[in-house]
Amino acid sequence: MTLFGFQLYSLHAVDDRLPTVIDRVGETGFEGVEFAGLGDVDAESVDAALDRSGLDLAGAHVGIAEIEADAKGVAETYHALGCDTVAVPWLDPEHFASKSAVEETAERLSNAAESLANHGLNLHYHNHDQEFTELDGRPALEHLLEATDDIGLEFDLGWAGAAGYEPLSFLETHAERVNLVHLKDYDADTGETVEVGEGDLDVEATVELVRDLGFEWLIYEAEERPDSYETLEHAADIVDAHW
Repeated sequence: MTLFGFQLYSLHAVDDRLPTVIDRVGETGFEGVEFAGLGDVDAESVDAALDRSGLDLAGAHVGIAEIEADAKGVAETYHALGCDTVAVPWLDPEHFASKSAVEETAERLSNAAESLANHGLNLHYHNHDQEFTELDGRPALEHLLEATDDIGLEFDLGWAGAAGYEPLSFLETHAERVNLVHLKDYDADTGETVEVGEGDLDVEATVELVRDLGFEWLIYEAEERPDSYETLEHAADIVDAHW
């Protein structure tokens, strides 16, 4: 059964500490959270907040440099929270500028995946729009998927749409590599992401497809108001209306 989660990066600039933010998410209809770092909060306090709020853990965003520097430490941190999935949230556009760059990126991600697997974690990659640079008539992301078989794709619908692709079609085509889906909206005319419900993404069709394909998590993410709980209030309205 698919669960609906909230990416905590969406509130990364609020004044409250992470446990308080988790408590606030727990007051909504969301069923879990995805981390974007723990800041200076210890894992014990975070785990207590998860227990208190009744939220599950969808996964965590961890930069590739951190994984390469200390895969064991990353694993220890997130295992303490009951997490077995991490995602690299971003790589610069230069990583997808050519086929040779994609091959190097694939090798780097595969090495990171192997390091994490040795400590019981699985690795996903989260796309933005730079992964849709066309190489030989196909998006760089497809070349990356072909060059790797040990990483999953955390597919961001909004960034795919902003890049000019029909996100639900792309998701369905590559469903076998996906277990986590980021719910984000986009404006096809401007090529920018927008708050869910304010752009061109068919939210109802998205929810139906995600459930039909049986992905583990649909995860709400917003980038527009990271310093305001209005972001969470809007997200909660989306949950109430569509979930």
